[in-house]
Amino acid sequence: MGRMYGDDVLAGNWRRRKVVPEVDAEPDLVVEDADSGFCGAVVGFESGAVVLEDRHGRRRNFPLLPAAFLLDGQPVTLRRPGPAMAAPVRQRTASGSVAVAGVRAQVAKASRIWVEGIHDAALVERIWGDDLRIEGVVVEPLDGIDELAAEVRNFGPGPGRRLGVLVDHLVPGSKESRIVAAVTSPDVLVTGHPYVDVWQAVKPSAVGIPAWPVVPPGRPWKEGVCAALGVAEPAQMWRRILSRVDSFHDVETPLINAVERLIDFVTLPTGS
Repeated sequence: MGRMYGDDVLAGNWRRRKVVPEVDAEPDLVVEDADSGFCGAVVGFESGAVVLEDRHGRRRNFPLLPAAFLLDGQPVTLRRPGPAMAAPVRQRTASGSVAVAGVRAQVAKASRIWVEGIHDAALVERIWGDDLRIEGVVVEPLDGIDELAAEVRNFGPGPGRRLGVLVDHLVPGSKESRIVAAVTSPDVLVTGHPYVDVWQAVKPSAVGIPAWPVVPPGRPWKEGVCAALGVAEPAQMWRRILSRVDSFHDVETPLINAVERLIDFVTLPTGS
């Protein structure tokens, strides 16, 4: 059984790495300024600095310092491309993967990824849908995980039929952690995130709020959030949330880590 994947992909003193790749700052290349966290596409240069524009149309200038930017979560040094170095810009999926042109979706494989509900499934589809279709992996929503061990037995996991499970609120001592402990098959990987609900795995800034409201114990979390934000009902709030998610930049790192681990696990060749 897999454990919760809590490592931050951006953590660590990566500026001490000896080799940091240089990347041409071509138009529309999406990078993140390592110091400020500002993420945007390259739109030009001013006074020796690169100009980035985020998805809201805001622009900021950044000097082309060594290891000053992150590309796909890895440090890079941007350089201004010369006239002869212009090349087609790589298109990327919402998950940050390089988009593969002209490739048809595969027939669904026996392996599956399970998530707790339809909101989890919709969010995974919004960000990783292109990747999953190319890999031929289907995401299926559960109605909660109270009967997870029995559901896994009914699925019948095996070397060519792997199962990945994404669990909300997978923290030590929680009800979810006790349920997950009963799943011991080597062909099943359970990962999760620490948030009460997958809504909370969306960055508040993406939704246009300063922070997710604190809901008193004993009150349904989604209803409590709606009441605090003045939204009539959860379905309306969910439409607002999903409409604000364009890519992996709009969700928290623990969710990204968890889903990426599941995709890697269920797409490993048989025998790996």
